Amino acid sequence: MSIPTRRRLLATAPTAALLGAVRAAFPSGAAAQSAGPETRAVVLGYIALTDAAPLIAAKERGIFAKYGMADVQIVKQASWGAVRDNLVLGGAAGGIDGAHILTPMPYLLHTGHEVQNGQKLPMAILARLNINGQGISVSKALQPLGAGLDATPLRAAFAAHRASNKVAMTFHGGTHDLWLRYWLAAAGINPDHDVENIVVPPPQMVANMKVGTMDALCVGEPWNDQIVHQGIGYSACVSGEIWNNHPEKSLGMRADWVNANPRAALALTAAVIEAQIWCDELANKEELAGMIAKRAWFNVPAADILPRSQGDIDYGDGRKLSNSPLRMKFWADHASFPYRSHDLWFITENMRWGMLPPDLDAKTLIGQVNREDIWRAAATMAGVGGDAIPATSSRGTERFFDGKVFDPADPGTYLASLAIKKSAA
Repeated sequence: MSIPTRRRLLATAPTAALLGAVRAAFPSGAAAQSAGPETRAVVLGYIALTDAAPLIAAKERGIFAKYGMADVQIVKQASWGAVRDNLVLGGAAGGIDGAHILTPMPYLLHTGHEVQNGQKLPMAILARLNINGQGISVSKALQPLGAGLDATPLRAAFAAHRASNKVAMTFHGGTHDLWLRYWLAAAGINPDHDVENIVVPPPQMVANMKVGTMDALCVGEPWNDQIVHQGIGYSACVSGEIWNNHPEKSLGMRADWVNANPRAALALTAAVIEAQIWCDELANKEELAGMIAKRAWFNVPAADILPRSQGDIDYGDGRKLSNSPLRMKFWADHASFPYRSHDLWFITENMRWGMLPPDLDAKTLIGQVNREDIWRAAATMAGVGGDAIPATSSRGTERFFDGKVFDPADPGTYLASLAIKKSAA
């Protein structure tokens, strides 16, 4: 398995093209009057999930326009499959140029593993949009078994009805798929053999659980909270319990758009960063929930969005948390920075489950897709400095709820420590 083995392999430096874009974005003299993004227009997709909030807030609050991106379209997508297909199509042909996206998706698209006929779509990650904020819900029928962060109580029930067990996630190889697989495998439940893993778009999760389509699911908010409010299931755990402050969604763009519009890419990222800072303020949570709840965006009650945004988690089985640090974060704890070490974890997990080949050159792939250089320049453009800009590309060693440790300097050891993998029966 070709995976980087030293932390220095995660280092990065701005490219010559980016340095030119930065100079153009911060001109002096007469040029300062005319410099700006190459284009004011871009089409971005989003799924109705709370972690799309920075894009919506940047649009609603005029932040995109503030940075010269006056013609940003934010277009709702029906599913992550639709996001993929519309990215392949591209904005000029009626699709999209970028999106609020599951962090592993740009890598799956870039390598051609989730595109029809293996077509490769070069992609770029410009920012992380959030950390935490997803959940695993279990049906009301299975609630008496008492599965929580430990899914072991489900093992016997799943073994007895192996042919009919269904668990749902939103996209093969995406974040929700990987959280669900990790949770099951940690309890000795093989997600490839003991259950049927089905794809359901996030906004359809509640309706499908209501009619009994699945026994458990993993999705982002507000859908887990809505499941609790409608009394059709409960939250076994929230994703921050699996891996505290885990990366989740990203701002992903077609690489050709970024390469053709380097100043626009900077401006777009700077606007998103400013929006993330606003979204993360607890004083703004009520306004934010009302904003994204509107019919034009999510078309759900703000009451299904606000509590978990504030860190108030009702699991639906008697457990409740108030002001929990497990809430979705858009800026705190370096939520916006696209750590390369985190991308390496997602690649490693997709190798684990056979969705990426074991001999993949992860170092080269991450270097092609992860544009932390753009993020750093955009953060400066947005007025961010000091400790808010991470010094390195790695957050270091990560620990999971079951005691497993991921060291980005040695991902092979982590992979070898996992008992259940694609090849395991």
